Amino acid sequence: MDLSIIIVNWNVCDLLQRCLLSISHQRPTPLEVIVVDSASSDGSVKMVQREFPQVKLVAHTQNLGYARGNNLGMEHATGRYLMILNPDTEAVGDALATMVRYLDTHPEVGAIGPQLRHPDGTLQSSRRRFPTLSTAFWESTLLHQWFPNNRYARRYHMVDEPAEASAPSRDEEKPQAVDWLVGAALMIRRATWRQVGPLDQDFFMYFEELDWCRRCQAAGWQIRYLPTARIIHHEGKSSEQVVAARATRFQCSKIRYFTKYHGLIWGQTIRLFLLATYGVQLVEESLKWLTGHQSALRSQRISAYWQVLRSRLTIDTRQAG
Repeated sequence: MDLSIIIVNWNVCDLLQRCLLSISHQRPTPLEVIVVDSASSDGSVKMVQREFPQVKLVAHTQNLGYARGNNLGMEHATGRYLMILNPDTEAVGDALATMVRYLDTHPEVGAIGPQLRHPDGTLQSSRRRFPTLSTAFWESTLLHQWFPNNRYARRYHMVDEPAEASAPSRDEEKPQAVDWLVGAALMIRRATWRQVGPLDQDFFMYFEELDWCRRCQAAGWQIRYLPTARIIHHEGKSSEQVVAARATRFQCSKIRYFTKYHGLIWGQTIRLFLLATYGVQLVEESLKWLTGHQSALRSQRISAYWQVLRSRLTIDTRQAG
């Protein structure tokens, strides 16, 4: 078996169906598909059983989270290469075979990711540098909203100007080594997986692929971005069903990551900073609600920010449902 594809699904039946159809239309390459369903209530399990009997289905009774669900799927995998793939994706052309061939001919590469595209065909950012402590404060925070083009976020997303002529290419159409890649579609060599271990289940969702790629590089493997393989990513269709929980899980995973690699003091400093920013946003939205400006929207945001603050960003995301 060349390739094992692991898809963790939660309540996106229609998108999962399109994802599985796109895989079935790929050029022939020996592969298996493993769907791990995390207690979906939208008929996903019955759809897979009815329309894709060749798929290995692992139906669980609780929402396992992204890392734990993928680890469970990889335990059932037999391929030389393992690919974690979001259910809200669609493989284009011979993307999967292209990635397999690349790994076959580049033994120094431990993991590889395709170019991601939005459904309208526009480029979706998926290449990243490892975050610095500054990134924690300036990317995906209130400061990022106020200053979207800040240099720390631009560096993190690899859209800044290279400091040297010898620096890695910023051209999204060129294959290149990167620090890490978004986990919506990420293929790893089995030998690499055996060496670095599974995804860290302390991350319920978010930051687990960053941690994984960092461990791969620490073990001497390269991470490559391959734009000749393209995958459409509808992005966030599972997590957008629970907006407050998504924000809480994202920020909790950020705190976990920086605690793991920079220590408890920095992790708690970031936690307090994030709570302060949500407090500012709660006050701001409350004042706008009082003036009657888009009251329904303000009410939704007030509720979401209040839920994040109530969590204190200390929940055990491994047990979040």
